[in-house]
Amino acid sequence: MRQRPVGWRRITAALALPLSIVLAAGCSTSSNTPAAEGENPTLSLKIGSSQPEAQPNFYCGMKLLKERVEAQNLGLTIDMFPNSQLGPDAERFASVQTGDIDIDLQGGSAMSTAFPKIGVLDAAYAFNDIDHFFKWIDQNGKEFFAEFNTATDTTIVDAWYFGMRTFTATKPIRKPEDLAGLKIRFPNTPQFLANAEALGANAVAIAVEELYLALQQGVAQGQENPVTATHAQKFDEILKVASLNNHQVGAHYVVVSDKTLDKMSQPQKDALFKAIHDIRAENRKCVDEETEKVLDGWRSDSSRTVVEPDQVDRDAFISKAEAYFNTHFTGANLELYKSIRASA
Repeated sequence: MRQRPVGWRRITAALALPLSIVLAAGCSTSSNTPAAEGENPTLSLKIGSSQPEAQPNFYCGMKLLKERVEAQNLGLTIDMFPNSQLGPDAERFASVQTGDIDIDLQGGSAMSTAFPKIGVLDAAYAFNDIDHFFKWIDQNGKEFFAEFNTATDTTIVDAWYFGMRTFTATKPIRKPEDLAGLKIRFPNTPQFLANAEALGANAVAIAVEELYLALQQGVAQGQENPVTATHAQKFDEILKVASLNNHQVGAHYVVVSDKTLDKMSQPQKDALFKAIHDIRAENRKCVDEETEKVLDGWRSDSSRTVVEPDQVDRDAFISKAEAYFNTHFTGANLELYKSIRASA
């Protein structure tokens, strides 16, 4: 009988299980000899991200994961490499695929070169808010993550909230027309640059590691990031106007190399996956609390301006974005985008 390819077996097995089991156990299959039943190999896992230690997804994410996994004494230790110590996003994801990095926090856009459909989840105003995002993930994650796994040989365990992406700039942005003439930094990925076009922004593509200097020198007159990231990376030292247009749900997918999962015993995988899932709600609360703390500080500073959500013409932004993406996306990507918008 002809043997079916490994990718087919992965996705078939994933689709046969309920979402909770798929997310808890992962979608990968091992081509190596697994650890003997009841034995836990001693493994040191590297986890990377682009966020500095001052951001919630470090101290309410990576750090919690390390503490909880190591406390179970299953032979696992986790070494943390925040602040792009292991390279920028795209390079780190390639290293996850090869197994040189075990776990990483990644945005969808950075992984879209390997799996284009995941970039659609980063489209401006695709999701109304974080509740809409997590509802979609919980209802559609089984099939979507299995397809991602087959294409990339990496496993998305879950998503952690990063914050709503907003504009900070040299002047208020209340409607799409206010972006005219402003050079706004967007990450240099196809989806983020498409977002700039969809919103009517004049994008300058600058790596986050170079952004502070670019703002100082006027190469960019604004940028878009969650409030916590803007503050933690000190972009608000230069930019004094925050416009809470909330154009994109920022999320970090916790992605694990299948080569790493192949080395782990089932108890180790169960412990890792459970910890990642359990952290999701705590991380979201942490991000929300830190966001409000930063905003309260900005609001109380007379040198700053905060354009509140009810002062933004959100309908104008959404209409402009939808008109753009309904022609920008094609085929399966367009179907996915329309299904997300219909689920709002």
